[in-house]
Amino acid sequence: MRLRIISGEFGGRFIKTPDSKFTRPTTDKVKQSVFNYLANFFDFEDAIAADIYSGSGSLGFEMLSRGAEKVHFVEKNFPVVKILTENIQSLDVEKRVKLHKMKAVTFAATTNLQFDFIFADPPFYEYDIYEVVKNIRKRELLKPGGVFMLERSIQTLEDDKTNLGMEPIKRLGDTCLYQIINDAFKWE
Repeated sequence: MRLRIISGEFGGRFIKTPDSKFTRPTTDKVKQSVFNYLANFFDFEDAIAADIYSGSGSLGFEMLSRGAEKVHFVEKNFPVVKILTENIQSLDVEKRVKLHKMKAVTFAATTNLQFDFIFADPPFYEYDIYEVVKNIRKRELLKPGGVFMLERSIQTLEDDKTNLGMEPIKRLGDTCLYQIINDAFKWE
């Protein structure tokens, strides 16, 4: 399967997706809805961003295509990293990305970077995301005004609401989207 980059510098280009049980690519419909929503209040121009649980890199490449200065991809699975690396090379963006071959929870617990935007799209039943979110808040990985978006399944809705302490901002089919803006942290 191939995924399309929707808009911007690489709009219309395709990237490969891993043939893996470890990934669940974001559909074009969900991706387009997310980026249309974000266009109302977030400008990717010159942003420093992270694509956590990157998979094929579809979301990170969309951010680059819309003007992000740099995207940090975080992916632990070797076969998936191989496809992601091929996608980076096919788009000729090696100088605009950094690939972190590690677990998302390790990245969030150890990085010294701050981001304008972080997108996390874990496998739907990956529950270490709660620890990742805690580390993003505790370690102040979002710059002031920075945005964190999380894509989850309707099937994990109750666990997510309990562990994240919030309702999704948007539901698209079986996908739930959560958003945190740094200036609005209201957690313990």
